[in-house]
Amino acid sequence: MQEAGSPPPPMRCPSMFTSINPATGQPGASIPELTAAELDDRLARAASAYAAWRTTSYAERTALLERIAEQFEANAHELAEIATREMGKTLTSALAEVQKCAGAFRHYAQEGPAMLAPASFETASGPATARWLPMGPVLAVMPWNFPYWQVVRFAAPTILAGNVGLLKHASLTQGCGAAIERMIVAAGAPSGVFQNLAIPSGKVDALIADPRIVAVTLTGSEGAGIKVAEAAGRNLKKVVLELGGSDPFIVMPSADLDAAVQQAVTARVQNTGQSCICAKRMIVHADIYDAFLDRFSAAMRAVKAGDPMDPASDMGPLSSEEQRRTTLDQLDAMQRAGGKLLFGGEALPGKGAYMSAGILVDVPIDHPAAQEELFAPVAMVFKAADIDAAIALANDVPFGLGSSVWTNDPVERERFERDIEAGMTAVNAMLASSPEAPFGGIKRSGHGRELGPYGLHEFMNLKTVFG
Repeated sequence: MQEAGSPPPPMRCPSMFTSINPATGQPGASIPELTAAELDDRLARAASAYAAWRTTSYAERTALLERIAEQFEANAHELAEIATREMGKTLTSALAEVQKCAGAFRHYAQEGPAMLAPASFETASGPATARWLPMGPVLAVMPWNFPYWQVVRFAAPTILAGNVGLLKHASLTQGCGAAIERMIVAAGAPSGVFQNLAIPSGKVDALIADPRIVAVTLTGSEGAGIKVAEAAGRNLKKVVLELGGSDPFIVMPSADLDAAVQQAVTARVQNTGQSCICAKRMIVHADIYDAFLDRFSAAMRAVKAGDPMDPASDMGPLSSEEQRRTTLDQLDAMQRAGGKLLFGGEALPGKGAYMSAGILVDVPIDHPAAQEELFAPVAMVFKAADIDAAIALANDVPFGLGSSVWTNDPVERERFERDIEAGMTAVNAMLASSPEAPFGGIKRSGHGRELGPYGLHEFMNLKTVFG
């Protein structure tokens, strides 16, 4: 008890998430961390919202999704600028990301109800019907690299399903998380249908254990996925994991070499190389290896890193100085193992976490450094004697997210589709996600699927009714 006349105890300042612009190193907006009481209130609000939202009609849910799409479109430039300031992606790519989000909301508004149609069966004892029903509040733990798209591919199907969403966004992009909530609320979502939780990663375990949370989805690192899977397993809760990748980009002699080179550059430096499905390992048939490397090197040397607000910049900085240090350490380890850095892969002078695009060759595939995900605009290029060697190289990593293969030989195409160990393969194209098709990986790239009808069904109760 405070004694009479004694000074009041000092006020505890709330912890803050303060963004750092990776292009300038300057601090930006700050968002206060939720207190324990505020977090509990958010959970109670989610539980209350679910009790009502689960009974709404598909027409009401799809109408909300359409209005959310309109909010994203009407505020596209503001949203894009927040992402560019918080994690450094070019404004051009941030605008494209926002538009893609609007398209995803519209896709589920227009096509989603058909994905939830009940199915009828005849059993030995009579008719049965399988219905898709909501489950409850779903927690999403999301990364900074695509701060809107990663969230929306969870949020859109969650809202359509009749569930409610709770977002724990990355510390770097709390402003983006708050902006998403603003867009959904402005579209007329009932209180608690979607909420951003400004909390640190250390509080995720307790959230997963909370009985008001019924399932969790995570996109992030392998380490984060292990922690979330362990917590979900202890609490017997459904989990979807989309983790890292070290995607192969295989080029065969029958391919259109110019098209392959052009797409290889885009696939490696998009988002400054910070994408799980960026092509990270170029595996080229020996017959065209020299020709590919010459053209690929020339194109990669021409990639311009600069102010992400400038439309002339091909890529912005890495997301943080910490990310740049991590990358430089990885490149150093690869070179000490025998890899040769042909050019680039260097920290650029001046302010900001900028790095030059580069190419590594002769990296021993079995070295631990080569088994890691390289989240930066540096490509590893490998030579393969034949298709068997190419597939073996593609599969000789612990990841299995995506892949891209370049061939005009139908027999080779069938081999790649059948034998590459990955959740996705693009043929004569750069791999990209789409709201219409399932997205996800195998091996240490995670399990479960996002997007398409399968992503919608992941967090729903497939209830069978007999009679």
